[in-house]
Amino acid sequence: METKSLWNECLKIIKDNVNDKAYSTWFRPIVPIKYEGSDFTIQVPSHFFYEYIEEQYAHLIHATLSRITGKKNLIIYYRVFVDNSDEKKGHTTIQSDRTINTGNDLKKAATNLNKSPENPLTSPQEWRTNLNDRFSFHNFFEGPSNILARRVGETIIKEPGKTFNPLYIHGCTGVGKTHLCHAIGNGIRELYPDKKIIYISSHLFQVQYTDAVRNNTTNDFIKFYQSVDVLIIDDIQEFVGKEKTQNAYFFIFNHLHTLGKQLVLTSDKAPIDMQGLEERMITRMKWGMTAELRKPDLELRKQILRHKIKQDGLNLSEEIICYIAENVTEHVRDLEGIVTSLVAHALVYNKEIDMALTKKVVEKTIKIEDKILTPEKIQNIVSAFLNVDIKDIQSKSRKQEIVKARQVTMFLCKKHTKYSFSHIGNVVGKRDHATVLHACRAIQDLIDIDKSFRLEMNEIEILLKK
Repeated sequence: METKSLWNECLKIIKDNVNDKAYSTWFRPIVPIKYEGSDFTIQVPSHFFYEYIEEQYAHLIHATLSRITGKKNLIIYYRVFVDNSDEKKGHTTIQSDRTINTGNDLKKAATNLNKSPENPLTSPQEWRTNLNDRFSFHNFFEGPSNILARRVGETIIKEPGKTFNPLYIHGCTGVGKTHLCHAIGNGIRELYPDKKIIYISSHLFQVQYTDAVRNNTTNDFIKFYQSVDVLIIDDIQEFVGKEKTQNAYFFIFNHLHTLGKQLVLTSDKAPIDMQGLEERMITRMKWGMTAELRKPDLELRKQILRHKIKQDGLNLSEEIICYIAENVTEHVRDLEGIVTSLVAHALVYNKEIDMALTKKVVEKTIKIEDKILTPEKIQNIVSAFLNVDIKDIQSKSRKQEIVKARQVTMFLCKKHTKYSFSHIGNVVGKRDHATVLHACRAIQDLIDIDKSFRLEMNEIEILLKK
């Protein structure tokens, strides 16, 4: 079959298995290049495009080709388009690492697109770590917001289970907790290839436990997890309210910790802020090392962007990089999402990525005015408005006007940022969690009963929005 005709037949089937938006964005730009023997070469616009197709749709493409050609061992090659201006240096060819050897198993491949991470409860020869090879310390860049957690993770890799066990990583959504988990797991796997390592989300752990109870295999479930060397559980806060799952995890945790096996946990809250977990669970979370990942600062955001842009084979001006970094301030995922959106817009609408397109994408993706507030900026505004020096706010002074400024700062930080009580307390003079909680309650009480104070707070709120 002629290459172009073969690909057109594939597209007819693929279109029935993906939504219209995905089809337009990820399949229309693909150009079939060559079909020879068991090799099929397609051209894609960028390295980012290749990575996304390989991660999300490779099984579907392989299965579709297998159905049409009747061949079981097809190999996909990606001709990655780099630069229109230089044909000789404009392409690189990459072999897919996904191969379907079971003929026309299209249904299974399409189902996998929306499937949860694979269940590691399989026979030893099919052992799955669920680790993502793309996440490593090489692309987890260091900055003030993550230096402690990163350094601790690097230490754990050298001697898992010996130090910082368990490691409890917390922070708001999109600051790199999952990336760091995979980086630790991949690092250990590289140095200790014989160790049994499992990365699993709390949600999937819960699903597996529920299935075990239903099938009367709870003991097998617990014994399986007690047999691993490194257990990494993401989003532990999802165990809240699930007492039986907590109980099963408790036995697994105790067994692994006693044997010196490494445990890594993540959550969107610090242990002290976790409500709905048994006290014995919280106590054990604090046995080892607790490290917070905060939102990346400006320089770290630029570094992440430059790496992402280089990785995707793009060429964006420093002006565009600075604009994105200065306005997309909340999450690493937001930064990566903006780049992905820019690539998609450029591909679909055949537009150059310029400042106009960048501003359009950024403004549709985030509310810029809501993203620029930081505890430091809030503190500066409160200091100027109430005429109280920042050093005094940070001090231990109990003067009424200083206490007021300090509590107002804490209240507004909690209201306008997603930082924990512990982090806010640390920023505002190294206070503890209870002090910040008390301040928030005290200020809210004043707002409710004191009209003049309420008007004063409204004026500060207006300044925060400027």
